[in-house]
Amino acid sequence: MRSSSSMERAAEGRNNLSLLKLPPASPELNPVELLWRQLRQRYLANRCFKNDEDFMQACCQAWNGLTALPGTLHQLGTRSWATWEP
Repeated sequence: MRSSSSMERAAEGRNNLSLLKLPPASPELNPVELLWRQLRQRYLANRCFKNDEDFMQACCQAWNGLTALPGTLHQLGTRSWATWEP
């Protein structure tokens, strides 16, 4: 997670929470960016949409398709280097 000063203050004194500071321009490390990349590559690339409703419907279909793939969301949100074991 990207850390701001408010997040640092919120994490102070919590032994069960560690902040992991990421470089400012690192989309490959951001799970949300990885999710959008998968949605674009698998479902939304090279398409034209008639209007906002058409785009929203395509996004919903893409999300449903992505979540139907076993383990995909877990894999996108998990990084082996970001785990901590005491």
